[in-house]
Amino acid sequence: MPLYTVVNEKTGETEDCFCSYERLQTKLKELGSDWKQQIGAPAIVSTTGNVINKTSSDWKDHLKNIRKGAGRGSNIKT
Repeated sequence: MPLYTVVNEKTGETEDCFCSYERLQTKLKELGSDWKQQIGAPAIVSTTGNVINKTSSDWKDHLKNIRKGAGRGSNIKT
């Protein structure tokens, strides 16, 4: 589930809500008209590090075979 931040426009108070979008809408109605959702980009990390290091040895062997057949000017990294 996503993490939403809601802000009270009058007091500047903020609150984080870890819930579904439907539950967020219900919570905003419960809090009152002074509370609004703060719009922002989520901090999502899909992968870290080198992808080649996280692949199986079968894939690396397949890339080596492709590199052998690709010729002298190949820039495939294995």
